Amino acid sequence: MDVKVLGIVGAGQMGSGIAQVAASHGLRVQLFDTSDALAETGMSRIRRQLDARVAKQKLASDQRDAILGRIATGSDEGLLGQADFVVEAATEDAGVKRDIFARLDACTPAHAVLATNTSAIPITKLAAATGRPEQVIGMHFMNPAPVMRLVEIIRGLQTSDATYDAARALAGHLDKEVIGASDMPGFIVNRMLIPFLNEACFALQESLGTPEDIDRGAKLGLNHPMGPLELADLIGLDTVLYMAEVLHRELGEDKYRPPTILRNHVAAGWLGRKTGRGFYIYD
Repeated sequence: MDVKVLGIVGAGQMGSGIAQVAASHGLRVQLFDTSDALAETGMSRIRRQLDARVAKQKLASDQRDAILGRIATGSDEGLLGQADFVVEAATEDAGVKRDIFARLDACTPAHAVLATNTSAIPITKLAAATGRPEQVIGMHFMNPAPVMRLVEIIRGLQTSDATYDAARALAGHLDKEVIGASDMPGFIVNRMLIPFLNEACFALQESLGTPEDIDRGAKLGLNHPMGPLELADLIGLDTVLYMAEVLHRELGEDKYRPPTILRNHVAAGWLGRKTGRGFYIYD
């Protein structure tokens, strides 16, 4: 499949990041969200990222303008009517995603591949919400998408070889490295990541160290580029909690049990960078 137009559902941190990557690699992008204001917020995020690259002389101003010119935004589902491939990057809620996939099935061309950026929800269940389950696949981009090279590709039970090949080709066009994962809760990366983030939260909950100490321990003792609590704030503590709950429920293992401190932060609305406060306070 020759993807010329990429649709993206959800203009938040992940959706806007994927849109930026795609437009930077020459694709026309249709960035959709539930309101024009949300879609424009995503576009503003992309513009700020590109402006920062121009200021650092890593991108020419005419290149920035060309990238922005390839992105159309809106809240009318008709915006996705020309998409060859769609990536859903909405909130990590199975019911919300199933509804989105049913709507995408109705508003996108019959040949379009429908992909989800979910980090934990089974692809097979989302595919069953459509009339084209063989054209549904998982493409889990890492956060932040413009920086991280990895994409997990996850086949559902119904996914065809042609759909899998199209997803791999798109990832290659976007200069991403690909790993294949089975359609099991958490796939590969989050099956390893969530116990690590949980243990850091338990360490904080039990006053083994300050957030700074815990993160410095990971960075200097484990040679990680970012500490686990910093990373959780970047991902979004609500997303971390949701992934932990899914893995705990589906696999029944205590290593995925969410710590009380994580639940309390989410209940307080301290979700990390996106709300200005998580385990750290942000300007």
